[in-house]
Amino acid sequence: MKLKISMVFCALVLAAESALAALSVGAPAPDFSAEAAVGGQPFKFSLADTLKQGPVVLYFYPKAFTKGCTIEAHQFAEATDQFKALGATVIGISNDDIETLKKFSVEACRNKFAVAADAGAKVMQRYDAALRLLPGMADRISYLISPDGKIAAVYASLSADGHVETMLKAAEQLKARR
Repeated sequence: MKLKISMVFCALVLAAESALAALSVGAPAPDFSAEAAVGGQPFKFSLADTLKQGPVVLYFYPKAFTKGCTIEAHQFAEATDQFKALGATVIGISNDDIETLKKFSVEACRNKFAVAADAGAKVMQRYDAALRLLPGMADRISYLISPDGKIAAVYASLSADGHVETMLKAAEQLKARR
């Protein structure tokens, strides 16, 4: 019983901290470059270069190949063509190593979008996307970054559900304003 209560308490603490952590809409998005992979092929991702092509959906997730992260990757993979139609690029980011992400980009991301390795959790810290209790692990936070480098939308929830829908709506609204 004590273990069950402790688990519920930890879940509530993590959920509460998730809602508090995130950059605000309108804040400048910190620029970064990182090792990434799409379709199992490694490359150097640059936020600044990608923003020249249009908005970026940057989503942070805790760990590749875990249940929730795999579900979320599948959902983003299914929606990638919709994001592309809106001119947006999707990239996921975690503290996993590039070898793991090469596999994850094929199996979970279904060769549809890139995932980046955040060595040392530096990017997640700059985006206020690190779990407070486990600072080396990302919280589940999604950002839409406009081509001018500002946060256009943010969605923070430990549940994989809601991220894709929220970012699609935000990308549609951003495109309508441009």
